[in-house]
Amino acid sequence: MPRTRPGSDMPEAVNILSALPMPAVVLDGEDNFRFANPAAELFFQHSQVTLASLPLGDLLPPDNRLFALLHQVRRTDSPVADHDLTLESPRLHRSGVSAYGAPMPDMPGGVVLMLQDGSTAAMLDRQLHFLGAARGATAMAAMLAHEVKNPLSGIRGAAQLLEQGASQGDRDLCILIQEEADRIRTLVDRMEMFSDRPITPRPVNIHSVLDHVRRVAQSGFACHLRIAEEYDPSLPPVWGDRDQLIQIMLNLVKNAAEAVDPREGEIQLGTAYHHGVRIAVPGSNERVHLPLTVTVRDNGPGIPEPLRATLFEPFVTTKRGGQGLGLAIVAKLVANQGGLIECDSRPGRTTFRLSLPAPPPGEDMTETDE
Repeated sequence: MPRTRPGSDMPEAVNILSALPMPAVVLDGEDNFRFANPAAELFFQHSQVTLASLPLGDLLPPDNRLFALLHQVRRTDSPVADHDLTLESPRLHRSGVSAYGAPMPDMPGGVVLMLQDGSTAAMLDRQLHFLGAARGATAMAAMLAHEVKNPLSGIRGAAQLLEQGASQGDRDLCILIQEEADRIRTLVDRMEMFSDRPITPRPVNIHSVLDHVRRVAQSGFACHLRIAEEYDPSLPPVWGDRDQLIQIMLNLVKNAAEAVDPREGEIQLGTAYHHGVRIAVPGSNERVHLPLTVTVRDNGPGIPEPLRATLFEPFVTTKRGGQGLGLAIVAKLVANQGGLIECDSRPGRTTFRLSLPAPPPGEDMTETDE
């Protein structure tokens, strides 16, 4: 069957499928995409136009169970369901997927396929857990700031006074006390970054942010690495705080640089526009639209499975001597922007994906890039 623009010959079905909150696609008899609704664009991480140029076989290996489902739908000319599917390929990584296929009327061999991604629900649950952890860290930061800094200054001052009249051996101990007091104060200062500081969101050119981060990285901690870019040039501005977005991206790129092989390591920065997820804002009926996606991908060894569920919690780290605050700070700052962060990791490919809001309708779209 010749490939046509998705949905061009099925206007009534398009209206119905587009309204569905779950991913839905129409495949012709050769498994070419003829239609993809907005939720499917997010699921496959490709626009409808891009999917129109791809057969399903370009996204999944031929032995995937999804092809068996499609074959059974066509053979029996009846609906078929399958559950707990893994859709795994270099272009796609989804697990716990339920698939529902049914014959497409007026299209010989056509199948309408609906997908339910269990990993998305799990991601949203984890995000709420991350926000809870961030709130706990905020309370801890406030306690540390008020209850630790003042006596710490007294301890350091006393050690300085004792050092003046102490013997050489005792002087070394006094210096050690001061150094440890300074180290604790630095840790407390970092914890204070969790405190709830209101931001004034503005339109931000995310590509300008990424360019700044790339230049900082390649002039310092990532000077030995290749940083590739895969941007959507038509992306609208992000609604957020430029300084915090820079800090988020610097932390993620630094983590990636430390994870990869110094000789063969590569980091990829990407942006894309998707219709996005909509999440309910606690305490109201409002649902937030997050259509802008920013990704940081590396080809390092991946994050150990036991750590993935608690990755964004304070004091969780795989780094020797690390304090485990970097990703916890990232989760807090992403929440400040009204966005979501998720991590998908396996050996050779770790991706941090940010879903961020665009400026609300009626806002001045003048971008902040300085």
